[in-house]
Amino acid sequence: MTRNIYVYIAVMALSVFAIRVLPLTLVRQPIKNRFIRDFLYYVPYVTLSVMTFPAIIDATDSPIAGAIALLLGSYAAYKEAGLFKVTVVCCLTVLILEVFL
Repeated sequence: MTRNIYVYIAVMALSVFAIRVLPLTLVRQPIKNRFIRDFLYYVPYVTLSVMTFPAIIDATDSPIAGAIALLLGSYAAYKEAGLFKVTVVCCLTVLILEVFL
């Protein structure tokens, strides 16, 4: 059983190493293709969103409270509220919904 763990770790290490090293070794010139540049520009934002949004919904006892807090927080951010105000809106939304639902 422990042998499988070492194999898993080795595969993960090789895949992460390949993902980080291959672009540095294969691409020596600036990327001129606009599609690829735009794609690479948005990869960190998409990755952060994919990790964050499910955590927001799963962080509460009720996924509905998390989803509503996400919507209200997004609306507050859209209306240019600061980070503290958005956080307060989300926390109060979850508190109110968890108490009454």
